[in-house]
Amino acid sequence: MSHLPPLSGQELARLLERMGFGPTRQRGSHLVLRQRQEPFRRLVVPLHPVLARGTLAAILREAGLEPAQLAAVR
Repeated sequence: MSHLPPLSGQELARLLERMGFGPTRQRGSHLVLRQRQEPFRRLVVPLHPVLARGTLAAILREAGLEPAQLAAVR
């Protein structure tokens, strides 16, 4: 696994919005994002101050993204 930067949930949500995901709804501290184009993936991002590396890796895997792509958008 490549190095994952420490990110907050809010920062990750902003980066995912730049990559084609849009907010659908929020319940408490969990934001649901949906990909704007096919395959219309749905992601749940916890809006925590710092995301655990495993949580961040799982969200990226569900989004179909590599850690390098995240660094390129950042």
